[in-house]
Amino acid sequence: MKKKIFITFSILFCAPFLWAQKIEIKPYLQDAEPTSIKIMWQTDFGEESIVYWGTKKNKLKNKVSGTSFDINFTDKRVHEVAITGLTRFTTYFYKVQTGKAVSEVYQFKTPPFAGGSKKINLVAMSDMQNDWQHPTKFQEIVEEGVLPYFKKNFEGDISDNLAMVVIPGDLVVTGSTFNQWEEHFFKQSEKLFSQVPVYPVPGNHEQNSDYFFKYFSLPKNGSPEYAEHWWFKDYANTRIIGLDSNDGYRDIKQQLTWLKELLAKTAQNDSIDFVFAQLHHPHKSELWIPGEEDFSGKVVELLENFTKESNKPSLHFFGHTHGYSRGQSKEHKHLWVNVASAGGAIDNWGEFEGRDYDEFTVTQDEYGFVLVTIDPDKENPSFTLKRISRGNNIEFRNNELRDSITVFKKTIQPKTPVLVSFSKEEQPIYKVVLKANSFTSDKKDAFHAGANWQVSTTEDFAKPTYDSWKQHENWYYRENRQKNDDLTDEVLDRKLQNDTTYYVRVRYRDQFLNWSNWSAIKTFKTIK
Repeated sequence: MKKKIFITFSILFCAPFLWAQKIEIKPYLQDAEPTSIKIMWQTDFGEESIVYWGTKKNKLKNKVSGTSFDINFTDKRVHEVAITGLTRFTTYFYKVQTGKAVSEVYQFKTPPFAGGSKKINLVAMSDMQNDWQHPTKFQEIVEEGVLPYFKKNFEGDISDNLAMVVIPGDLVVTGSTFNQWEEHFFKQSEKLFSQVPVYPVPGNHEQNSDYFFKYFSLPKNGSPEYAEHWWFKDYANTRIIGLDSNDGYRDIKQQLTWLKELLAKTAQNDSIDFVFAQLHHPHKSELWIPGEEDFSGKVVELLENFTKESNKPSLHFFGHTHGYSRGQSKEHKHLWVNVASAGGAIDNWGEFEGRDYDEFTVTQDEYGFVLVTIDPDKENPSFTLKRISRGNNIEFRNNELRDSITVFKKTIQPKTPVLVSFSKEEQPIYKVVLKANSFTSDKKDAFHAGANWQVSTTEDFAKPTYDSWKQHENWYYRENRQKNDDLTDEVLDRKLQNDTTYYVRVRYRDQFLNWSNWSAIKTFKTIK
């Protein structure tokens, strides 16, 4: 009896070593550089971490080993292998091995050097945490959205055309729940992240979990004591900055100090034309006001100041609100882009408290992802942002283009508008009609996309009585509130003071975020 018990115990104790390992999370790419990349995967057990790689799919001549570590105090292991000595902007093939478990062959492409002349694409999407009503929505976004979109619109493999994916938070429902990472995030995205590097920042649902920081090997160039909470990565002529807007980290002054210093250095770096930042929480949200955070407003202010001082356009990606929004700063070439939802339940119009903010041109309650194409053209670098929609629970959309904007580094100003003289020198104290000429520009494809009207009792406009900024479109609550407005006139919708001289000026903006100069000033005097 004792002998049988001993044998049974021995078999159970040694069981994991009697059969082949299983790859539970397929390989995914991390921290790509022009000459190196990291590959990670998870097995049910086994220390061995080997990657075979080469420039030909059927001849993986090179072999490199890495490390493994426990992920949840069981036999499960996460493996990390760094491949070095690569050539910039080159396609490579690879497979991974742990014991008897060997993956299929995948491929990736190294990025160009900063300042390179190659066009690059990146995808931004967020808030793919599992929705019990649509548990495979994230997989749909990947396998019916991103992958077929690139196959249809670009030649070659996805790795040839997509440089990276950025995710501003909320990858899983509960970051401290181990199995959600495998089931809800990695398995649903394995066909994409095995070929394209992914760079997330934590959202509130990650709960600052160790799993987030174990599963991802992010750049370690932020503050050393807060490794991987904030960082930056350069791709061609663009610097991507990751930030942590979560409770416990947004109050750490060091993060904003680090960002300010980094932006100052970036302003002096001639190889960088654009800065893209990503953080989870919005500064302003048209669909869900309770989700707004003051910290994000401080980040926006730093980015706006950077753009003003350096003449380098910028944007910030965010999530938290489950829908798409695209706006722009009034005085700067800076975009505000909510890149949700890639799986989480949509914040439908009217479901929460919202507000029609001046900054936002488009807000839509939908699933989808954002594509950014960066063109480092030597004459005038630019980036083009597109929203690719998968619709919502009411109306399905099959990778439909719903919004687009292009921003150039070099400013080509529209022609200065001309105010139309008032037919009478004296005007009523209400419903004064202001009028200017039509929009014109030396840039052939430019059109009238914005107008800023100001009325003041002083000629320096230090404290305008009236300051109206309108866009050529304003999609809010499923309607365009700017429909049929050509932006060349303005009706003062407030009562003015009697027997007072007012000064008027206007400026026009094109769709590339270029403002004209202010018009020559006109005056009128009010009477009852």
